Amino acid sequence: MVQLYDDERLDYLVADESMQIIQSPTAFSFSLDAVLLANFASIPIKRGSILDLCSGNGVIPLLLSRHTNASIVGVEIQERILSMAKRSVELNHLTEQVTMLHGDIRELKAIIGHSSFDVVTCNPPYFKTPSKNEHNQNEHLTIARHEVYCTLEDAVKACKLHVRPGGKVAMVHRPGRLVDILTAFREYKLEPKRLRLVYPKKGREANMLLIEGIRDGKPDLHILPPLYIYQEDGSYTDEAKEIIYD
Repeated sequence: MVQLYDDERLDYLVADESMQIIQSPTAFSFSLDAVLLANFASIPIKRGSILDLCSGNGVIPLLLSRHTNASIVGVEIQERILSMAKRSVELNHLTEQVTMLHGDIRELKAIIGHSSFDVVTCNPPYFKTPSKNEHNQNEHLTIARHEVYCTLEDAVKACKLHVRPGGKVAMVHRPGRLVDILTAFREYKLEPKRLRLVYPKKGREANMLLIEGIRDGKPDLHILPPLYIYQEDGSYTDEAKEIIYD
């Protein structure tokens, strides 16, 4: 039986209840963006290596493990949240495939080397660092959501450093940062190849974007069809259901 601390709880990660994850309302609980990124990323099926940056409680490595035999490394800077991820990996008997590391994505070279992963995924903090008096009273949430320890450029730079030449980088972010993302990808030789905007429902503005680039790739960006999450009656669209319930 897994050990839970403070306000931690066990949630089912997938619809068939075959996988569980440790969550905490005050430390970290995954959201839809992580699920969408895990579905969007192009991953090797039988062999290879995957790196997940800004891993949180390990949701993306856990979801990816259902669809690949590749080795997966997740990196998280907050020790409390990393502990949740490690225990979730153990709970799901994935210690042979998934390794969770404590680290700052700006300083990983000595730990995992460089140019060695086939795929890198990243769900970075979305918001630029506010002034101290604007920080969330919960430090865990502030670090997860705001660029306190990791800017967008830091994230893109780390993705480029650790993906092999010709390897793929997939990221989820906010549409308002699209120009910054494209600029940073190009600056660090990650050529954007696939872009998909995510909308709450038809007629609303996009509130998420999914982007994939190839290190040292040639220019050729494909704009994918929009992904709508909810129908007019508030229920999930068929495509969203397929993704969310894995």
